[in-house]
Formats: sequence, C-alpha cells, structure tokens
Amino acid sequence: MNIDTFASRLLSWFDDNGRHDLPWQRPRSAYRVWLSEVMLQQTQVTVVLPYFQRFVAALPDLQSLASATPDEVHALWSGLGYYARARNLHSTAQRCVAHHGGELPRDLDALTALPGIGRSTAGAILSQAWGDRFAILDGNVKRVLARYHGVDGWPGSAAVQDVLWAHALQHLPDVRLADYTQAQMDLGATLCTRHDPACVRCPLQDDCIALATGRTTDLPTPMPGKRLPERSTFVLLAQDCDSRVLMERRPPAGIWSGLWSLPEAEDDDGARRWFDRHLHGPYQDSEALAPIAHAFSHYRLQLRPMRWADVASRPCVHDNADMRWFEPEQLDAIGIPAPIRKLLQGR
Repeated sequence: MNIDTFASRLLSWFDDNGRHDLPWQRPRSAYRVWLSEVMLQQTQVTVVLPYFQRFVAALPDLQSLASATPDEVHALWSGLGYYARARNLHSTAQRCVAHHGGELPRDLDALTALPGIGRSTAGAILSQAWGDRFAILDGNVKRVLARYHGVDGWPGSAAVQDVLWAHALQHLPDVRLADYTQAQMDLGATLCTRHDPACVRCPLQDDCIALATGRTTDLPTPMPGKRLPERSTFVLLAQDCDSRVLMERRPPAGIWSGLWSLPEAEDDDGARRWFDRHLHGPYQDSEALAPIAHAFSHYRLQLRPMRWADVASRPCVHDNADMRWFEPEQLDAIGIPAPIRKLLQGR
C-alpha cells in the first residue's frame, strides 16, 4: 500500500523550522486568525506584523471591531493597501454581531457567506482556531502543490484550482491541523519560494516532480502576461495659513473607497474648475510638485500634485461630510491612501 507521508514529513520539518511565535498564534483565537489571514492576503508577514499588533491593540475582539467607525478601521489599516479587505472585515464583524452571537461561525458555509472570506480563508480559520479538518489553498500552498505534483497551468484558473484543491484535500492529516496549516504556509514562504527555492533543504524533495524534472523555475505556471494600462490624474493639495489640509472622502465604490484623500481632477482644466468652485482666488498661484507613480493590480497610476498654500484669506469650503479641513496631527487618525500619505508627509 502506498502511504501518503506528505503531511508527516511537513509536520516534522515544521517542529524544527516553522514559525511558532507569530502574534496571532499566541494567543490563538478565531478573531486573531481571521484578522491575520485577511491581512496576509497579497502581503508579506514582515509587513503585516506591526499592523496586526496595532490593530488588535485598538480593536482586540470582534465586538470592538463591529462597534468601530469606518474612519477608525481605515486609519488602522492605512498603508496596507487593498482597502476592500478592511471594509469587508468591518462588515463581517457587524454581521457576526447581528447574526452569529458576536462570534465567527464554526461552519464552512456560514463563513464563506461573510464578506471577504473565501474557501481558503475559511479553512484557515477552522483549522487554526478549532483544529477542524479543512484544507487551505493560498498562494504559498498553490506553489508547493503545483511543484510537488507537477501541475501545469496558471493556478488562478478554475480548472487548475480544482486540481490543486483535490491535492490539498488528499494530503490532509487527521491530527495537528493548526500546525499543518501553518507548516504549509511556512514552507512556501521560506523554502519553496517563487524564485530560487531551497530544494536541498525541503522535506518534500524526494518525490517533488518539479525538482525531479528540472521544472522548479517553470512551476507554477505564470499568469498570462498583459500590459497594464496607465492613467494620470491631478491631485490638489490646498493648505491654509495654519497648515490645515483640505481632504475629500472618496466615493463608496471604486479605488480607495471610503478613505480620505486629496481632491482629484482629470486635467488642468478640471483642476481650474475645482479651484474656482471651492477656493476661488488666483489659480496660477499653484505649485507643481514631483509626480508620484503608484501601481495597482490592474493599472498604473501617475499622480500629478498641485499645491496651494495659505488659502485662508480666500473664500473656502466649510467642513461637511465629504470635504473637511484637517490639522496635521489629525491626519494620523484617518484612513489615507499610501501614496497620498507619502505626499502629505513630504509637503
């Protein structure tokens, strides 16, 4: 009989080489596991660590997250990017308070019905928080399984994902599910990396198809390439004589939705119309600042800042729900897109 030793070898390696002191492991709870899993989506552990610590210090449990304002959540998330994750966290917490007794449900279907929780994230919560026997399939696990089993095709496609899910379920052990889940992620993050994998140290090297066939650089198959479109927008930085900055809340849908940002205009004429409408005075007093390049997953954006200083002597907008003057020290307490915060810090 062919005995599957994938999990046992991985767990043995994890005992000596895995990460055992991550802040969401001690103490481990469904809330902390869920928060870490969402933060770790498309973000490295080293980047997430300080954000996680700051977030749980301010909002230590699901009930406190549900009670927080959107601005409080966005401020704690500011800089991590992919802000839909923060909005989904907040919405899920509120739904859990309303429908699940203030706790994350211990059920795969109920979890995946919540905003921002897919099958892999739900499996990670169930396996790590409660030791339930569920598989995960994040980016690290996809890479490990694609190489180990020699799976061709881009892992983002539905057909390839189905194959990888079958392998993930095939290798599930009956015990130590929390450790096994972490071990898979650790192996992909530390040894079976995207570039230059350390195969000679891998506990799975003896029967890894990619290694045996010399295809570790080819697997997993990269996403079919396409050129990202490029866009450009003016960002309008207006300051009064007290160094307050005029900020505008982004619309509830689209890029940076719900965050506070600088007003934008498509072109110079649009910037002039915005200035005439809100600030009046001589438009030509603006100062052009150095452009800022920012890349999203689906396009590249060039920000072209224009700055006006000491506008307090002119008729100005009054604070309202969508536009507000902020003191410099207030900017740390609101959610601001990373490139805009960088611009403000260097103003």
